[in-house]
Amino acid sequence: MDASKVDKQLDRIALSIVVPVYRSMDVLPELVAQIERVLSVSELSKSFEIVLVNDCSPDKSWLIIEDLAKENQFVRGVSLRKNAGQHNAIMAGLRFSRGDIIIIMDDDLQHPPSALLQLAGAIAAGSDVCYTRYRGRQHTAWKRWGSKFNDWAAAAILKKPRGLYLSSFKALSRDIADAILLYDGPYTYVDGLILNTTGAISSIDIDHQKRWAGEGNYNLKKSVSLWLKMATGSSIYPLRLATIAGFLVAGGSLLVLGYVVAEKITHPEMQPGWASLIATTLFIGGLQMIFLGILGEYIGRIYVRVNNMPQFVVARTTFAREITTSNLP
Repeated sequence: MDASKVDKQLDRIALSIVVPVYRSMDVLPELVAQIERVLSVSELSKSFEIVLVNDCSPDKSWLIIEDLAKENQFVRGVSLRKNAGQHNAIMAGLRFSRGDIIIIMDDDLQHPPSALLQLAGAIAAGSDVCYTRYRGRQHTAWKRWGSKFNDWAAAAILKKPRGLYLSSFKALSRDIADAILLYDGPYTYVDGLILNTTGAISSIDIDHQKRWAGEGNYNLKKSVSLWLKMATGSSIYPLRLATIAGFLVAGGSLLVLGYVVAEKITHPEMQPGWASLIATTLFIGGLQMIFLGILGEYIGRIYVRVNNMPQFVVARTTFAREITTSNLP
């Protein structure tokens, strides 16, 4: 067996909490304090860790993480050399986690630490993965509508179970985390990897809290980028959709052609329709450009993957063992 895997087994603990960090210097001390308060009075009090992954945050988040790691033995910090995105940062946290159960949560305290034991209990009870459903969501209107669209798209593209909400606050077993870590590509969508790995998924209801400080880091551009990761990184559904649409347009074009020929035969004096010709040409041309864009997205991702673009690159950690490249165990 690989020596690094032996080391991980010797260091195994009960619970790891993985938190991707970006622009959260004011929140981190309170986040760690609330997590400790919840777990210190539980049976997990002596066997948990918090893995804080600094996604090349431009503020002083890493300095805060270093201070928290010095003050608390259960805090482990990982700093990435370049901003890799939330899901890639989560992969970094999973790779450095040692828990039999791993909980992934955001850094803004909208995910209540009081739900940690409930999530861990769901995995201990036999679920591979446990998601949370939010009561009283504190997101803006455009994020709620975007979430509904993403939910519909995930059901169509990833075959997401009906009624399951793919929240960023979730728990998974060590086996599922290890299976997910087999993926080393640069375009990571964690929920897609989960849905492709297991069907033993449960969910619990929690209260969604207001952000502790600052503003959310997800804007429209990042949300679209995440959706593209889901659509093209975890499924070939868009390609199939383009194929189906191509057949439908071809069939419709044949029907229109038959109609035009019949009209010309029965009404020889009929003048050709310039407007309909231009409209048809623009419609078909627009579809072709969309489909070329979809193909280009897939080809571009293949190109990047073949050139071994790293999923993430670690600059430093707060614990003894230093790892500086992304795909080392």
